[in-house]
Amino acid sequence: MENSTHTALEPALYVVATPIGNMQDISLRALDVLRRVGLVAAEDTRHSAHLLAHHGISNKLMAVHEHNEQQSAQLILQKIQQGIAVALISDAGTPAISDPGAVVVDVLLKHAVRVIPVPGASAVTAAMSATGMPNHGYLFHGFLPASASQRKATLQALAEQAYTVVYYEAPHRILACIKDMREVLGEQRQIAVARELTKQFETIYRGSLAEVFAWMQADENQQRGEFVLLLAPKQTSNADADLKQAQHVLSILLAELPLKQAVKLATEITAMKKNQIYELALKMKQDE
Repeated sequence: MENSTHTALEPALYVVATPIGNMQDISLRALDVLRRVGLVAAEDTRHSAHLLAHHGISNKLMAVHEHNEQQSAQLILQKIQQGIAVALISDAGTPAISDPGAVVVDVLLKHAVRVIPVPGASAVTAAMSATGMPNHGYLFHGFLPASASQRKATLQALAEQAYTVVYYEAPHRILACIKDMREVLGEQRQIAVARELTKQFETIYRGSLAEVFAWMQADENQQRGEFVLLLAPKQTSNADADLKQAQHVLSILLAELPLKQAVKLATEITAMKKNQIYELALKMKQDE
């Protein structure tokens, strides 16, 4: 990337990540792009004006929010087609991640306009990096429904996920949300709460849903701010894990060996007893 502020940027949409709290959490590349584009499309122009001013940037701003995104996308398209580079930013973090931006990107891509990511701060990755939750994969859901019944239905639908599920939640719903999680998922399900990330009152707390609910209920300060909730995957019992392993082993052995020999080898390989393996093997043969 060229560093000169006098060099014109390629006419394109630059999706620029901005800080989620700490003003210093912005990349040199992001600052360079924000200085050099012809227009900055911002979720809230007043909020973004403070960010730009903090970094000594003076640039034209236009509003792109959830109520005008489709119309704004057309205006941004026209600007880029006229040879103007446009930066897209949200109030915090990376645009289009539970923030406006996805509609704009979709419209421009459909018109063969180049979209260039300028990565940086993201509450999802910040929370995953600092909570120690299972990271063999995670599912980002974003905000849960405001309605209690819809929220419970969503939680139930995702209850059996084998991955950490990441939610965002607002302060006025956080206690009700944790309460619904307890009801739907059980008190012992593990969760991490990342509150006010990168800000003065940043808090990270891990525990069971029962522990987290009691912690929040006991201190109203812990119910304030912006929340990332990281729900651990449902833990499988040892018996369930042994059964799955035995089924997998038997499926391989039964394809090549007689039942008796497959049972003998599977018993040696797995932690299950011979009679259990035999009954499982019979059932698998019957189900073929």
